[in-house]
Amino acid sequence: MMLMISDLIEKPLASWHGQERYGNEVLECLTIIFKSGGCAWSKCRMCSYRYERYSGQNSPGTLTGYLRAQLAWVIRQHKTEEYDMVKIFTSGSFFDPDEIPPEFLSDVAQTFKGKLVIAETRPEFVETEIISRFIDILDDGTWKTPLYCALGLETSNDGIREKCINKGFTFLDFKKAAALAHSVGAGVKAYFLFKPLFLTETEAIADMRTSFADTVVHADMISMNPCTVQRNTEMEHYWKRGAYRPPYLWSILTLLADAPVHVTCDPLGGGRKRGPHNCGTCDYDMVKGIRDYSLNADRDLITALLEIRCECRKEWEYVLSSEKSYCMPLTQ
Repeated sequence: MMLMISDLIEKPLASWHGQERYGNEVLECLTIIFKSGGCAWSKCRMCSYRYERYSGQNSPGTLTGYLRAQLAWVIRQHKTEEYDMVKIFTSGSFFDPDEIPPEFLSDVAQTFKGKLVIAETRPEFVETEIISRFIDILDDGTWKTPLYCALGLETSNDGIREKCINKGFTFLDFKKAAALAHSVGAGVKAYFLFKPLFLTETEAIADMRTSFADTVVHADMISMNPCTVQRNTEMEHYWKRGAYRPPYLWSILTLLADAPVHVTCDPLGGGRKRGPHNCGTCDYDMVKGIRDYSLNADRDLITALLEIRCECRKEWEYVLSSEKSYCMPLTQ
């Protein structure tokens, strides 16, 4: 493997080893969050990752050096034989040439040649030449689809995406990017955001159900991210003033139970006030069960979790029937 490595000592924002479901398999997975040049959009109401960037006017060469040093650190820390899948995140888009210089894309593709790679990007950066070149270097025949473009669609509803999230693209943009990715041999993973700002619990559930149905024909994999209140965000501003509550775990279970396909979900911050939570008594078992379900796809597990007897279910049911968008939330 030929890789140019900087003498800089740099670590990625995070990297860890875990497991991910792929089709009917459970694969060992390495997840990496690279510190990068920063998100080109940088306006989403719930996102604090946009602050995780190299400050100042870094030249492409300097930025490439920082990124290569991070990749070298990852190589030293994680043995290549220990994982089959690699999930790559940045503060914005992995395929944005201003955030991730093209020469570093080649480094990554060469480093993880033969692995199954899932890389997050905005739709506008899914371009034929960039994706094709990455696949040409990455692919050694091990996987029918060696690369999946992970697109943070969040919702299929353009109004919600614009007003509640401020994502800066449309459902049509997503569909065009998905079609382009498929045309050059890449797969598509869609990320959804459950319960963004300004929606009641009932409205958020209805939006997810509609979004799943609208998207299954365009995406090969679907993952739902229940909102967590990140620091220094517009969402935190409302949460601190009692104007936002993260979703109930009951709601997450309900959505997973009747989703048209297997939907993975990792409720970050689950059971805490800033993350998806119920009352605190039943949270641990539900969060663990949701994570287990993401790996085993056993809907009987979700059914069993929905049958847990806890007093907070009555609270959740009351919220679903009584919460109004102009006087929400009813609970914290």
